Amino acid sequence: MKTLKEVKVGQTATVTRLCGEGAVKRRIMDMGITRGTEIFIRKVAPLGDPMELRVRGYELSIRKADAEMIEVD
Repeated sequence: MKTLKEVKVGQTATVTRLCGEGAVKRRIMDMGITRGTEIFIRKVAPLGDPMELRVRGYELSIRKADAEMIEVD
């Protein structure tokens, strides 16, 4: 499976699975990233971290470490 970290700028991906456990997984879900959610990659910082996403109509920045825990289609 491909992770959100591997998706290129300007592409849209659909969440298929959330890896991780406990508080980390709960924090990701609280940000609105759940199974079936479409995520648009707006931009990535010059050094690669963080990534700016559009999720459910709002902009969100996440670290690449968190993006590795999100499997997408």
